[in-house]
Amino acid sequence: MIVDVVLGALGGLVAIGAVWAGLSVRVVQQFQRGVVFRFGRVRDEVRSPGLVRLLPVADRIRRVNVQIVTMPVPAQEGITRDNVTVRVDAVVYFRVVDPVRATVNVQDYQFAISQVAQTSLRSIIGKSELDDLLANREPINQGLELMLDSPALGWGIEIDRVEIKDVALPESMKRSMARQAEADRERRARIITADGEFQASKKLSEAAAIMSKTPAALQLRLLQTVVEVAAEKNSTLVLPFPVELLRFLDSATKSHDARRERQSQQLSDLLEPQEQPEPTAVPETQLPETQIPGQEALALEVPTVSVNGSAPADPGAVR
Repeated sequence: MIVDVVLGALGGLVAIGAVWAGLSVRVVQQFQRGVVFRFGRVRDEVRSPGLVRLLPVADRIRRVNVQIVTMPVPAQEGITRDNVTVRVDAVVYFRVVDPVRATVNVQDYQFAISQVAQTSLRSIIGKSELDDLLANREPINQGLELMLDSPALGWGIEIDRVEIKDVALPESMKRSMARQAEADRERRARIITADGEFQASKKLSEAAAIMSKTPAALQLRLLQTVVEVAAEKNSTLVLPFPVELLRFLDSATKSHDARRERQSQQLSDLLEPQEQPEPTAVPETQLPETQIPGQEALALEVPTVSVNGSAPADPGAVR
């Protein structure tokens, strides 16, 4: 009977020890840290991963995850600095670096980070332009990270990085940007085409200058073109007629006509008699009348004699 009592007492002690161990021993995972509260007062020592011994009834432990948390920020609608309405969403990566402050200083640090990220995102939208949101996001991400760091440091949280995930634009703005991109591409295509034509014209002018010095080169080029066309085994052969040959024939015809005209003109000049030059008439000189003072002027009228020797019809009188 004494043995039974001893065995019962030992069993009770073992049970009490098991209960005591169950109340005083906790397990902390590798990605967690333990914050211990003794009678409601936080202990400065943060418990590392593994078995943690606590005082029953007096101690309470709170496990804090120190992994990097990926938190999506809901899409926020705002007006950019160049007056364009957009919807922007982002992603925040953060982790707890001080479990005591993350537990004591803020009630729910994940909810707090989410709200700060939303307000900061709306603020950064109003300070940025649309082109920066679409093509130059790195400075915006850095500015958003700095805005989140200010309150997060007091909560024992480190912001790893912040990235803008998507920018939603109105349909009218998308169409306008598409037309702008199409016009820009068309402008560049025209410039490239014009540049190619300019380079081709320079090469063609150089080739024409070389071929003009060697007329046989034009015939060789013509024969090469004929060979290239005939290689396709066509039933109809189109023979290109060079424009230079037409110009040569035209100039040769004009020169021949001009030479014949000159010859005919020279022949007609030889056949026509030379005309005698008409004698030039000598103008008559009239002497001025002289008057002798004190005497009367004598007027003599000389009778005119006709060619056949007959007397004049009205003989003059001598005064």
